[in-house]
Amino acid sequence: MGTLAVDKSRDLVLGDINEIPVIATDIIYEGAAVGIVKASGHARPLTSVDAFAGFAQRQCDNSTGSAAAKNVKVISAGKVVLSVSGAVITDIGQPVYATDDDTFAFTPVGGVYIGKVIRFVSSGVVEVQYDVITNVDPWAGWTCEAIAGAKTLDLEDSGKAFFVTATAVVTLPATAVDMYAALVCMAPYGTAQISADPAAADKIVGPDLTGADNKDYINTSATAQRGDYLVLKGGHTDGYIICAKKGTWAAE
Repeated sequence: MGTLAVDKSRDLVLGDINEIPVIATDIIYEGAAVGIVKASGHARPLTSVDAFAGFAQRQCDNSTGSAAAKNVKVISAGKVVLSVSGAVITDIGQPVYATDDDTFAFTPVGGVYIGKVIRFVSSGVVEVQYDVITNVDPWAGWTCEAIAGAKTLDLEDSGKAFFVTATAVVTLPATAVDMYAALVCMAPYGTAQISADPAAADKIVGPDLTGADNKDYINTSATAQRGDYLVLKGGHTDGYIICAKKGTWAAE
């Protein structure tokens, strides 16, 4: 077909409103985080295994209907004020995850990525910017696990990102184990210290860091920020290689 020579009416969708068929016998309430069932494409109150579709503009009651008998209207991009567990004023820029249609947290463990904090409102309440098309989960592709104390890693922990919620020493296996893992601070600013502890004959080396055997690499609590991270790879004869890091880390 060639270019238009006359006016052509199109169904133009204005703004960031979408309509999605709802699963059978369920209600999506106004303000709920809406999920997409990956196997069917239908909408439902979000669960931890869904794709995020936005927030319900108004209630959609399909409690007596079959699948797709009704559509839910969702806002697929914008800003929303949410209660996020543990949110403090230093959390601007932090990614936010949902575990159900009204429960939000900073850890991706058991959660679906929603967006990022752009404004602190009050203790535990923040404004989150979201866009279901352009949003990218910064921890997509990792197996995520939460830890709140000492942890000893082994080969089965390779490929994991560990979200550390309290001061912890994380013991690394001997570098002969070809480990690849991330340690991520999940505590509020200045409240937790993460120590990456190599084996006695191993170093932690990286950008401008020659390292020394049996010396920890530490995200010191005084300057630790939620979201600081350290990505380490084993398998080198000298010890662990720092592949990426964020925040202030220092050798023991």
